[in-house]
Amino acid sequence: MLEKVRVDKWIWSVRFLKSRSQATKACKEGEVSREGQKLKPSHTLERGDIIQLNKNGFTYTVKVLELIEKRVGAPIAQKCYKDLTPEEEYLKYEKWYNRKTKSEFREKGLGRPTKKDRREIERLKNL
Repeated sequence: MLEKVRVDKWIWSVRFLKSRSQATKACKEGEVSREGQKLKPSHTLERGDIIQLNKNGFTYTVKVLELIEKRVGAPIAQKCYKDLTPEEEYLKYEKWYNRKTKSEFREKGLGRPTKKDRREIERLKNL
């Protein structure tokens, strides 16, 4: 049983990032931290450590339950950490996604909106 493992190996093995090189790059760019302190790729993790990972604009917070060095299947990987990410982070994703799905509709043949049309549209959206 492992006592310590490199943070880049652990992030890769529990499937937070697709490759080990991506995990190393994330550490070097300061995307991985523990207690507000940025971690280098060679930093060692122990059971019970709580780390934050910034990925795609979201901050995931996890507690290390098991230490593994080799990449494993998703069901096994999920048993190696406890997700402590606040609900607001997941809601941030939903708000972003909902804004992306709603698109504008304009009757065919009307062409581009004029300046007057644009101002009316903006006025209606702000209500």
